[in-house]
Amino acid sequence: MPKDTYQTDTLRVSLGQFSSAGRKSQNQDFHGAVIPTGPALTHKGITAAVADGISTSPVSAEAAETAVKSLLTDYYATPESWTVKTAASQVISAANAWLHRHGNGTDLNTGRVCTLSALILKGRSGHILHVGDSRITRISDAGVEPLTKDHRITVSVEESYLGRALGMEERVEIDYHSFPLHLGEFYLLTTDGVHEHVDARTLRELLQDTDLDEAARRIADTALAAGSDDNLTVQVLRIDAVPDPDTTITPEVASLPIPPLPADGDMLDGYRILRPMQSTARSHVFLASGPTGERVVLKIPASDTGADPGYLRRFALEEWIARRITSPHVLRAAPPSSATRSSLYVATEYVDGVTLRQWMADHPNPDPDLNTVRDIIKQTVAGLRALHRREMIHQDLRPENVMIDHDGTVKIIDLGSTSVAGIEEAAPGTLPPQPGTYQYTAPEYFSGDVVSWRSDQFSLGVMAYEMLTGRLPYGPDVSRIRSRRDQMRLSYRPARDDDSPVPVWMDAALKRATHPDPLQRYDALSEFLADLKQPGATWKAGRHVPLAERNPVRFWQGVSLILALICITLAVRLGG
Repeated sequence: MPKDTYQTDTLRVSLGQFSSAGRKSQNQDFHGAVIPTGPALTHKGITAAVADGISTSPVSAEAAETAVKSLLTDYYATPESWTVKTAASQVISAANAWLHRHGNGTDLNTGRVCTLSALILKGRSGHILHVGDSRITRISDAGVEPLTKDHRITVSVEESYLGRALGMEERVEIDYHSFPLHLGEFYLLTTDGVHEHVDARTLRELLQDTDLDEAARRIADTALAAGSDDNLTVQVLRIDAVPDPDTTITPEVASLPIPPLPADGDMLDGYRILRPMQSTARSHVFLASGPTGERVVLKIPASDTGADPGYLRRFALEEWIARRITSPHVLRAAPPSSATRSSLYVATEYVDGVTLRQWMADHPNPDPDLNTVRDIIKQTVAGLRALHRREMIHQDLRPENVMIDHDGTVKIIDLGSTSVAGIEEAAPGTLPPQPGTYQYTAPEYFSGDVVSWRSDQFSLGVMAYEMLTGRLPYGPDVSRIRSRRDQMRLSYRPARDDDSPVPVWMDAALKRATHPDPLQRYDALSEFLADLKQPGATWKAGRHVPLAERNPVRFWQGVSLILALICITLAVRLGG
């Protein structure tokens, strides 16, 4: 990596690196850094990492190289929607599993074992993932501050050993934390052959050198002169610029002009307009045919929205999100047209069917087909899982945003309110929480509680409740919430009553899925599905089960005993 100043759209860093075997015959350390360009720079950030192999193993140098290279390569292949923690942890865990599987059995001293310390700079934040006793240190005007904890167990003054390292166990615990970045800070990644022999004051002095490669070399030389007999690896990153606080991620298409509303038969970038489908104050939807004859839907923002850059940014991100989800139960983006896009619109597949709202109107209660309701919920869960696996929350799940085609396939549509964790992490405020229709929106949106995938579970539970009863579990009360106290005061209205033959145990499942407290809802959507099919733990825990049902043998033994006593009593009286 040549010494230079690297620039992202909003973040600039300078990098210096040095590594040597020191007094040893082999260098078992490995280090590397990636400063990407284009979207990867925005969505994934800058990555630097060092790894240190254990001296007793002849293959530990290979382990260190594998750990660093897999991180620097595979991290950038993870979904852009993932957070740094999710993406990097997945990659490091996979590398750990490979190193452990290809190690030397139970003999860790000769296995593929190494430390790993990684620093990822994304947006205005730094992220650290760490295993072992290599180290990351921050040097700023406030002083010299270690940001990692050495995973080393001390036996005596002269003896210690690694308590945690990659390849040591089948699973690895990874330390993670994040922090804000500030202009002028230095971040130092070192192996123990360096940081155990250079004090804080010396580090500050040596980092005054404007040539960071030379500064890294001088730090290693200082450790060597101080008596280090280990390998020496140093990486230095200096923060030269940080993004503006109000920086947002905006797809390039958001800067395109809003097209004039087309008429039937008009062409728009290779799409032929067939007919208008829907118009609202915010957008206009048209049915069109694509270049190869397939039917697609084009959504064009209303002209009045041109003065709202936040809305246009979200509008453009809707197609960006759709292109990153692969599921038959989530609306797909239309295949790109061969023509260069000239204006701002969203192109998606056409779903030939009805909304769940229309389906409910066509199948009125109070005689719901439980199996059909379960199937609709099951398919909707499949769509939600596809979103949640990408760390996306739909945020506007309601009957109008669920389609059922003529084959019975259920699709979640309208991704305009979807939150994307990776985008929010890179540029907070790009996709702020945006609840949909109040009756289906989880109460935490209004109380200020934490929003998560469980918020989509609440909306799903409300839809299931409405399909089975024709009404809502809390009526309009959710929209009146202003605090957590209001949230906890919500009173669930049982689904089972004189007008609704919903089984009691299914009502218990609906109640849990729509609980006002997110932590009281299901821990997995699969649990909700299971409890809709048969009585589950939620129902059993709150139900008094008669002895005859819990233990029939004991029940009838008790009945027989009572009858016997009655007979004896009667015999005594008659005999007297």
